[in-house]
Amino acid sequence: MKPALDDQIHTLLNERLKDLEDHFEADLLTYFGQFNGGESFFRKIIEELACDENKKNKIYIMLTTGGGSATVVERFVNILRHHYNEVNFIVPDYAYSAGTIFCMSGDNILMDYSSVLGPIDPQVQNKDGRFVAALGYLDKINQLIEKAQSNNLTQAEFLILKDFDLAELRGYEQAKDLTVALLEKWLVKFKFKNWSTHRTDPTKLGQVVTEEEKVQRAKEIADHLSDNNKWKSHGRPINIETLKELGLEIEDYSTNKDRTQVIRDYYEIVTDYD
Repeated sequence: MKPALDDQIHTLLNERLKDLEDHFEADLLTYFGQFNGGESFFRKIIEELACDENKKNKIYIMLTTGGGSATVVERFVNILRHHYNEVNFIVPDYAYSAGTIFCMSGDNILMDYSSVLGPIDPQVQNKDGRFVAALGYLDKINQLIEKAQSNNLTQAEFLILKDFDLAELRGYEQAKDLTVALLEKWLVKFKFKNWSTHRTDPTKLGQVVTEEEKVQRAKEIADHLSDNNKWKSHGRPINIETLKELGLEIEDYSTNKDRTQVIRDYYEIVTDYD
């Protein structure tokens, strides 16, 4: 790319970024990629934003990701919450797996009619160094165990089950437990913090929402999003309507023309430039 054109694109990006920050009256950060490290770099960026003389008390994360490590996401959340009282997420396209968990740590989640999240299927590094979807392995092992208990296991399946590394399997189980625990914790602490009265249940309209009800709702959402048998695929797209049916409150910004325009004007340049 020619330097002059490169400079023009950077200038245009900064202008559109300023439009977004003015629209939301907040700081804004774009995260595009996997969660497979980079905690120190992320901390540096957030600290730079926090040191700016025009820093706001809230931040919007424009997020596009295929997923990654839940432990990386946990550190990102700790960094963000140290510097900002309010953290919100904009998903203009997709945020799968660990990206979905990241969104659940927000005060607000903004999507349009075509945006999607995904099942919370943690990605874990196996003994070969590759990142794999943990729930797929756990489901297969459980299936083989059930077949063994009913004496329907083939010789080939027996060898697979026999040779599977138990420590590796335990790592997958712990990864699943961590993702569910984080999602439940963050939903109650952040997403549900302003949920004070019932608004949709006709039997409880206007009644005060108890802490126990918030915990129960969080558990139900976590159970649904971690049910691999329900979604069938690590990369299954879950749209805004389905998320609302699960009990999540999502802002559909596609109903707001001005908001849609300012988000798309910026995001289209980011994706084209990338």
